[in-house]
Amino acid sequence: MRDASSEEPATANFIRAIVNDDLRRGKWNGRIATRFPPEPNGYLHIGHAKSICLNFGIARDCGGVCHLRLDDTNPEKESVEYVNAIMDTVRWLGFSWHKDGVEHLYYASDYYETLYRFAEILIERGCAYVDSQSPEAMRVNRGTLTEPGIASPYRTRAPEENLALLRRMRAGEFKEGEHVLRAKIDMASANLNLRDPVLYRIRYAHHYRTGDAWRIYPMYDYSHCISDALERVTHSLCTLEFEDHRPLYDWILNALADAGVFKRPLPQQIEFARLNLSYTVMSKRKLAQLVNAQHVDGWDDPRLPTLAGLRRRGFTLSSIRLFCERIGVSKADSWIDMSVLEQALRDDLEPRAPRLMAVLDPIKLVIDNYPDGVIEWCHASVHPHDPERGSRTFPFSRELWIEREDFCEHPPKGYFRFFPGHRVRLRYGFVVECTGVEKNAQGKIVAVHGQYFPDSKSGTKGANAYKVKGNIHWVSSTHAVAAEVRLYDRLFTIARPETAEGDFPAALNPASKRVVRAWLEPGVQSLAPEERVQFERQGYFVRDRIDSTPQRLVFNRIVRLKEGWSKTKS
Repeated sequence: MRDASSEEPATANFIRAIVNDDLRRGKWNGRIATRFPPEPNGYLHIGHAKSICLNFGIARDCGGVCHLRLDDTNPEKESVEYVNAIMDTVRWLGFSWHKDGVEHLYYASDYYETLYRFAEILIERGCAYVDSQSPEAMRVNRGTLTEPGIASPYRTRAPEENLALLRRMRAGEFKEGEHVLRAKIDMASANLNLRDPVLYRIRYAHHYRTGDAWRIYPMYDYSHCISDALERVTHSLCTLEFEDHRPLYDWILNALADAGVFKRPLPQQIEFARLNLSYTVMSKRKLAQLVNAQHVDGWDDPRLPTLAGLRRRGFTLSSIRLFCERIGVSKADSWIDMSVLEQALRDDLEPRAPRLMAVLDPIKLVIDNYPDGVIEWCHASVHPHDPERGSRTFPFSRELWIEREDFCEHPPKGYFRFFPGHRVRLRYGFVVECTGVEKNAQGKIVAVHGQYFPDSKSGTKGANAYKVKGNIHWVSSTHAVAAEVRLYDRLFTIARPETAEGDFPAALNPASKRVVRAWLEPGVQSLAPEERVQFERQGYFVRDRIDSTPQRLVFNRIVRLKEGWSKTKS
């Protein structure tokens, strides 16, 4: 698998400084192993892209390896669909979990037997016990931030009794919630995560990989650190919400190292700030709520921050990596405005997206003095700043489509586009003067009429004699290609919908998706699937990767040419 990011320069940050220092000191004998460990309970989003770029990027730059591990210890929410989506997304971003012919793809569920065996070792060493309190009693006895917890009455059970109970839990002899396995650490610790955390709970749930073989499942905090150690990960990079969990991560691994299970040095957990992006939600739970309630059209809806959605919207993998590079890696939580992501996309597309003309809200322009049935060819560059890419050709005819907003029968002061008695240049074509309008019985304008000046064609000597302020785009109505164009905008009307909790759907932007029938320059038919293009004056668009066919073209607006979003603008 090709690593499309191999030519990207390394960006300095505090994590790279730690890794480089470890290499210099020979902490792991020059070996570096990172991992990207998503839970397969939903589709990856832009926040995961930051972690993907960081973990795979460090491994790449240090000659190490990055593992892809599916942390699948929660059977009720995980599925093969999500596994496949995760793998597809990592590939799409240009990264590989292969190294020197070895595939470093792992599943936490592959370690279930090993995790269980280690649990028995912890029990034998007096480091874990089976607690038979009710979930409510455990919650109350855990204590608070200002009050210590109360030890369970079952904390002093003998190892033999604990082992027998754990084996019966595994055999399915108890109900859910009747028993749990807890680590025996410190009920008075200031860190609530160290107050005898749960390691195993009873769950009668079908697992997408192991079926019904297990009746007990390990907790994330228990399985994650052990998975890292089993895979000989050197640097376990995670977001700041796990900072308070690091002492538990270290406690479990040290307890097993003391038992002779693992050799030191053990994996090192390092935390960095998660990505908080405005005008969207990043919680998988809330994203699933949007999908399940059909507020959006699936996990790959172009309005969502999922990487599948961003890909369908038209974002490029290089723009996403550019965005991750620009926001950097730090220890301080902060909010990133959506405009930063959109600008990274513009900066990526501007130098390479070909240009075409498209009319999204058409009104007919009839040039009365142009011969009926005659075609004249106009020319424009494929890209205005890259002449080596050549030119494109498109027809000019008597009847054209122009944008409705480019005409005003009674214009306000300062309006320089098309109106009665006024001249404009048809981009790459002729100068025309508006001579009148045509209305239907209800008084609605159905066509605009004008006359053209034959010696005014762009690129000819006579063109310089005409001085006009307005320059509008157009397509020949006879030759234009019809397409469905989906005008996407920000999903929410407020910058931080995450703060609305259960009411966050109330902040959805009703204008986040608008579908129009548009007319496009004939050259649009030569675009390949997923090829990005700039519709001049309109923005950047992409041919939809799923719905678009040669018989029914569908384009998605990726982003406008300039930042200009508002709650009412679409």
